[in-house]
Amino acid sequence: MATVDVVTVENKKAGTVDLDPTVFEVQVKPHLFHAEVRRQLAERHRGTHSTKNRTAVSGGGAKPWRQKGTGRARQGTTRAPQWKGGGAVFGPVPRDYGHKLPKKVRRAALCGALSHRLQEEAVTVVEALPLEEYKTKRVREMLAALGLAGQSVLLVVEAADAFLERSARNLYGVNVLRAEGLNVYDVLRHDKLVMTRAAVPVVAERLGAEARS
Repeated sequence: MATVDVVTVENKKAGTVDLDPTVFEVQVKPHLFHAEVRRQLAERHRGTHSTKNRTAVSGGGAKPWRQKGTGRARQGTTRAPQWKGGGAVFGPVPRDYGHKLPKKVRRAALCGALSHRLQEEAVTVVEALPLEEYKTKRVREMLAALGLAGQSVLLVVEAADAFLERSARNLYGVNVLRAEGLNVYDVLRHDKLVMTRAAVPVVAERLGAEARS
C-alpha cells in the first residue's frame, strides 16, 4: 500500500494518507486509456449535422421539360442530386456517436490512469483547498506554493465547491473536478493531479463500488 504525504496549501507536511492499492497500484494498460478516451470523446460528439435529400428540398414539383422530343436527357425534377440546388446523396444525418464499454474496462482504465500518475510522482494530496470568496489570485498563489505554478493541473475535491470551481476557471491549464466525476480523459490531459485528503476515500469508495457491481 502506497503512503503519500499530505501537505497544506503552504506546502507544509500535515500528515500522511494511505492510498488504496486496488486503485492506485494496478497494472497500467495504455490500450485501455485509448478505448476509454475514445468513448468519452465520442459521447461529447453532438452529431447534429444534417443535410436535405431530394425529398426534403423545397420546389422541383414541375417536370423541367417534356419527356421526349427536346434532344436532352429526360428529367423528372430540378431537385434531383445532379442539379444545382438539388438534394444531397448519402449526406450526414443526425446521429449518436456514443458507444458502450464494459464497466470493468472503464474502471480498469481509470485505476490505471491514477496508478500511472502516482508512478510519475505527479500526485499531490493536500489537507484542503480553502477558499471563502471568488478569488482567482488566491488559487494561483496556492498552486505556486505547491510548486505547480504555470503547470497543467487537475484539482480533485470531495464535493461541490463553487468558490474554487469558479475561481480556477480563468487559469489556463487548471481544472477542478469533483471526485464523483473523475475520469480518464481529464487525468491524462493534465500533467499534475492534486487531490484533497477528503477526496481520496471518495475516489476509492467509488471505484470499489464499481468493482463490486
